[in-house]
Amino acid sequence: MPVPDIDDYLDLFRLYGGRLDKIYLTSEKEDQYRFLFEQVCRLLAQSSGFNLAMPRPFVTTAQKYLAGDAGAVAKLSDPEVRHFMLSDLYDYIELQARLAGKWSEL
Repeated sequence: MPVPDIDDYLDLFRLYGGRLDKIYLTSEKEDQYRFLFEQVCRLLAQSSGFNLAMPRPFVTTAQKYLAGDAGAVAKLSDPEVRHFMLSDLYDYIELQARLAGKWSEL
């Protein structure tokens, strides 16, 4: 399995229609965003150069959550917290994609 890079994140966000900057404001489609959150955590937990350059809270939160860390699981059981993390990650990915010349409106 190839290690994740920015294109993997961009492809994943495209599948969800992009523009995730406001998802934490809605409870609609919670199951859809929960699945996105799970997928993002799986990408974040993999070792890759892109993930190593990412802000550590994204990676460590995903690793703890997937490992079943009680504190992380409890915190991320709140949909608003998951949505906020996805929104922040989306913003980070967008910034990195723009800097790399890979950004096109999702």
